[in-house]
Parts: sequence; structure tokens; C-alpha cells
Amino acid sequence: MRNPMNERLVAPCGINCAVCACYLALAHGAWEKGVKIPRCPGCLPRHKMCANLMKRCPKIGKGRIRFCHECARFPCQHLKGLDGRYRARYRTSPVENLERIRDRGMRSFLASQRRKWRCSKCGGSICCHNGLCFRCDLEALRTRKKKYSWDG
Repeated sequence: MRNPMNERLVAPCGINCAVCACYLALAHGAWEKGVKIPRCPGCLPRHKMCANLMKRCPKIGKGRIRFCHECARFPCQHLKGLDGRYRARYRTSPVENLERIRDRGMRSFLASQRRKWRCSKCGGSICCHNGLCFRCDLEALRTRKKKYSWDG
């Protein structure tokens, strides 16, 4: 599986599910290989408009907008909170992701994500939650106490 970035894996809040630990765990069969991380096919494939914001935002919850940047209140307080956590912990910014999609288009955004999250060893994707490749770094994932930390 080479760096499977696609629009269907970009959540309305700007998180790229293709580099999420739960998506990568499912895609690589990590649970069966001893890496105990919840598995998820992504927000949109499991019919969740956005796991982080759908209960707080009627526009997303009812499917009136595809991305938060389409809202006049962008970025709202909920999105700013999510963005702060992701910037501090996971080296990514949902707000910057949405701005790139809005300003340069989905194709440009996905190309930038492929470059940013590319595993230098196998060409697959590294995880935004811990900086590890679920193919190359399986043993490190298996033995790590903090599965959602770049610090291990």
C-alpha cells in the first residue's frame, strides 16, 4: 500500500484520515499483528461527517457543508480547539489543511500530504499521531507504551 491519499479520507474538519493511527491500523492489519490500536476506515467511509465536530456543528452534522472552511464562522471555536491540540501533539494543523484545500484545491492538498507524510523507507504513509510507519516500524509500535505520541 503506497501512500493512499484521497479526498474520501479528508474529514470536514481538515484531518486527513489517511495518516491517522486508527485508519493505518485497519489498513495494515495492525491489531492482528499485536498492535492494539482501535481500527477505523475514516470519518466519511463510516458515515460520520466528522467525529470531532459533528455533534457540535449543525452544518456538518446535517451534511449542509463538506468542509469547515465553507462556513462563515471558519474557524469556529471548536475547530480552533481541535487545531491547537493537533498542532501541539501531532505536527499537523486541520485549519491549515482546510485553508490549503480552499485556496489551492484538493489535488494540491493531497500532493502536499503525500510529501509530508511519506515514509522514507518504503514510500508508504507515516502516522500523524506518532511519526511511525505501520509497515516499517511495526515492532516499535508493538512495544511502545504511548501509541499516540511522537515521543514514544
